[in-house]
Amino acid sequence: MLTSYNRTQIIQILAPKVVSYEQQDTELKLILADTYEADNDFINSAKTLQTIALESSQRTVSDDEKAKVWMRICRCYLEEDDPTNALTYLNKIKQIIFSVTDQPTRLQFQLCQARISDSQRNFLDASAAYLTLSNEAVIDEEERLQALSAAITCAVLAPAGPLRGRQLAKLYKDERTSDTPEYSILEKIFLDRILAPSEVAAFAANLKDHQLAKTSDGSTVLDKAVLEHNLLAVSRIYANISFQNLGGLLGVDADKAEVYASTMIESNRLSGSIDQIAGVIHFNTKESGLAKMDLRAWDTNVQNLAEEVEKVTTLIQREEPAWYEQHVAA
Repeated sequence: MLTSYNRTQIIQILAPKVVSYEQQDTELKLILADTYEADNDFINSAKTLQTIALESSQRTVSDDEKAKVWMRICRCYLEEDDPTNALTYLNKIKQIIFSVTDQPTRLQFQLCQARISDSQRNFLDASAAYLTLSNEAVIDEEERLQALSAAITCAVLAPAGPLRGRQLAKLYKDERTSDTPEYSILEKIFLDRILAPSEVAAFAANLKDHQLAKTSDGSTVLDKAVLEHNLLAVSRIYANISFQNLGGLLGVDADKAEVYASTMIESNRLSGSIDQIAGVIHFNTKESGLAKMDLRAWDTNVQNLAEEVEKVTTLIQREEPAWYEQHVAA
């Protein structure tokens, strides 16, 4: 049986005449990549796959074949926690994804999109991608629930505000979420209840390393997400509160409570005003709780409708590209 060393030698021998032996060269490189991956050497696998000639005058390489190679490279880099290089190859696939017919490749594309967004802490995008994946009927039920759990986790870690609120609403109304371990924290966040330290610690125990990374102020992404959520929850209870008391409720000092409140107000994620002389924050609580829930439900319905329209458009583009170009893209 040929070792990876022997296969490498053969590839080197073929290199000067690769134009005449492109098919054989490709097959050998795919086998060599298999060998590297069996040894968990994903970097060398990716480097080997990158040398495969996918644009050639000697043979026709279909979009499905290109996507399979690029997807494999993308996954190798993700195994090495290198989302930057993974994204490079994901973007290559994006350019041809509508002409890719291989279902496993399309599903892997969706998963890699979610994982890259997750790794780069674009948690709202990651949550949406994981949720889409969780609704794919061709995936096993257990894997769909895992994707749903990941969608909840990423939504919890996302910055507090209207966009996150809409994503939480979609997840909360999904009947399957009650079967996930993250349902308890999802429910409390959606209903604007203050999270206790014990609940946060239990949730943190299941997070990945990059989800526990420190931010510029020394806190974790989860610390920041929880603090912002609890600040929003406090705004539903109090008309105004001193930063001293607010800090006590949030578990931070008064200065940090003021910084977070100011940042959220400036980014339109919290409605209120700050009286720095008195050391007090005033929350805008004119809207009733029922009205807020009605507006939240309205936003969720509009978002769902937009997503369904996008799905239909994508389906038309894939199944009837000529009609799409004539009537939609024009």
